Amino acid sequence: MSERIIIATRESRLALWQAEHVRALLAQRFGLAVDLLGMTTRGDQIVDRTLAKVGGKGLFVKELEAALEDRRADLAVHSLKDVPMDLPPGFELAAILPREDPRDAFVSGRFASLAELPQGARVGTSSLRRVVQLRALRHDLRVEPLRGNLDTRLRKLDEGQYESIVLAAAGLKRLGLAARIRALFEPTQMLPCAGQGALAIEVRAEASALRERLATLSDAPTALAVEAERAVSRALGGSCSMPLAAYGVCSGATLALSAVLGHPERIDAPLLRAQVQGAVTTAAEARALGERAAAALREQGAGDYLAAASAA
Repeated sequence: MSERIIIATRESRLALWQAEHVRALLAQRFGLAVDLLGMTTRGDQIVDRTLAKVGGKGLFVKELEAALEDRRADLAVHSLKDVPMDLPPGFELAAILPREDPRDAFVSGRFASLAELPQGARVGTSSLRRVVQLRALRHDLRVEPLRGNLDTRLRKLDEGQYESIVLAAAGLKRLGLAARIRALFEPTQMLPCAGQGALAIEVRAEASALRERLATLSDAPTALAVEAERAVSRALGGSCSMPLAAYGVCSGATLALSAVLGHPERIDAPLLRAQVQGAVTTAAEARALGERAAAALREQGAGDYLAAASAA
């Protein structure tokens, strides 16, 4: 393996922070010289439609995988929540880094919390997961689409297009923007999506020497938790058109996993909730726990919700 490697990354400010973070880790741990290959993905280019309507979260990673495949880059750094549940053949996630705050953040210039918003206030988000949970908390709100990178979303809020917006706390904290957070949604209020707050490093499966080095950067509790979370989505055929949340917390050898599923169209449909826990020390056990959570949702009638999402 060459001692100079190249990281493929999106060019948003947050993505570059993440790539620089990994570059520093590689230099510190292995003494590697690292260059960045900045790229604009289709997910970055298409900002006038929701991800569900243009191909899903994979739009943020396909170009980076193409750079890996043709060897313009050795690894790619992703927000794990943007990585599809099943990778294309020939690619693997080599490491899952320690998780930042996985919660969602309430951001507003005028109001300190969701409860303070006036009747009919405009709340910006394009995440169906957030939409269904916001409506469960405040059915009177006008939840309106919001796309673009983090800085673009904040600018739209500051211009007065919304009374508040909901963002991942992790991105705000990583960019030194924690002061913009007026309140944090606890998981009991708004469950995060699978992998939220975690960074993933993707490589070609054949790059065994690099993969083994990168594996030493992985954080075991985070890796097990997100493995279970992603297994819920995988078992249910998760996509951007499915309002699904999953969040796991490791405590010693025990993993507690919560999942929430909303109906993609019916505002009056109740949220389906599942909570399971078990002894988890391996990826296989984490996946099995996730499949248990998915089965619990199916027992509550998830089939109708999933059918509606597939038809959307």
